[in-house]
Amino acid sequence: MDSTRGMPHQGSHAVPMGDRVEEYAALAEAYAEGVCVMRPLDLRGQRRRQHVRQTIIEDHAFRIDEQAQGADEKFRKLSDSLFSFFRGTSLLFHRDMAGEDARMPTVLALGDVHPENFGVMPNADNVPIFGVNDFDDVYYAPFTWDLKRGATGFMLAAEQVGGHGEKTRDKIARHFIRGYYRALDHYARHGTESTEEMREDNSPKVIRRLFEEAKESRESWLWDRYLDERGRGFRASHELTPISSRREEFQTLIDALAETNGIDKGGRAGELRVKDVAIRHGQGTASLGLARYYCLIEGPSANATDDLIIEFKRARRSALHGLAPAKGFDAGDKGERIAHGQSVHLAQGDIFYGSAEIDGMSFMSRERAPFREDIDLDDLSKKGWKRYARACGRALAQAHARSDDAGRLDYDIEPSIIEAMQPLDLFIEDILGFAREALQRLKRDHAHFKRDYALGAFDMTLKRYR
Repeated sequence: MDSTRGMPHQGSHAVPMGDRVEEYAALAEAYAEGVCVMRPLDLRGQRRRQHVRQTIIEDHAFRIDEQAQGADEKFRKLSDSLFSFFRGTSLLFHRDMAGEDARMPTVLALGDVHPENFGVMPNADNVPIFGVNDFDDVYYAPFTWDLKRGATGFMLAAEQVGGHGEKTRDKIARHFIRGYYRALDHYARHGTESTEEMREDNSPKVIRRLFEEAKESRESWLWDRYLDERGRGFRASHELTPISSRREEFQTLIDALAETNGIDKGGRAGELRVKDVAIRHGQGTASLGLARYYCLIEGPSANATDDLIIEFKRARRSALHGLAPAKGFDAGDKGERIAHGQSVHLAQGDIFYGSAEIDGMSFMSRERAPFREDIDLDDLSKKGWKRYARACGRALAQAHARSDDAGRLDYDIEPSIIEAMQPLDLFIEDILGFAREALQRLKRDHAHFKRDYALGAFDMTLKRYR
């Protein structure tokens, strides 16, 4: 490849174009107020192709400019798989929804709902639970936004991974929405959203399999994947690059996190002593190319069998920022927003969720655990898909129902959502209609992206010239 490809000539007067967040916020506000405006989803042909290109470049601008490791890997992954493209282009999806559903009740939305953003993770007592597990895009928005993206995600995954036809895909998405409604109705009547947890002993059979697959001792997990030959730090690999010289810096971050979250010494985190730090390479889909660190904490036994790993991942602005109808509820910014989302969405969630500033940038923190596990969609039968979709709908409903108890809503949210979903059959048909159209639009957008990627469109950010 030509090393000068995509580089401006010496003496160029080009300047970076910057993002279009404020422009889209104005568009969203106008649409929410009933002004007749054209949104990106109305674009066709070459204009849509250019919109897709510009939005993806804008969304990845700092990764492209910094030539971040993993950026091109992400673009290759998006090109190779339609489902990966869906997962990795949340901003593109939500810009098509700018200002939509302004009349609907607001919740702390997850923002990026799809079948692989639910899973098993540790709660505050280090007990594995099942629920929503990716809070990078949390934002106060209409509850319907999560249902629309979730229904689209289930339809797409059922087609691309499960190989199911249109009727089955529709039924799977219906199970997701009905699972949500039934759980919301349950919480409206019983008010148990702040105490219930989906554990191995009380979860549906399709979820209990996940708990079985997640069972691994911490000792074998640490030694098989992370520790060096003496157990004193991380071992170097294609996934990890130890940076032991930064231990003191990360000790300060861990101390601040413990103080903020009320984590006492003497528990399973021992004395909260940082043993080692490493850079983590190439993880996730949407997060590929984002800086990520692993921090090894010595466990109470001090024999490298019960150490903890705390992850610090660079936080970005929510894809819903400025697009959701403004209702006056604020989740905060970047790392703080993500920590707020986890504290709201999960009853007794991971105590190491928090925010930190590293090298002048915002990061979120959380614990890695041997029993973090996501569903293997390839293993689901036709009935399994429906049962799994229903369980995910239930988990999403609990997250939304907690928006008033643990979040910043100032009224009882469940009765409003139940009322807004009436008549239920019509509501479900509207969500499915949206998802069908979104899926067809996604396929056209992916074709545009693949052609542009092959032509080098994402080698550099866009510039504005005199």
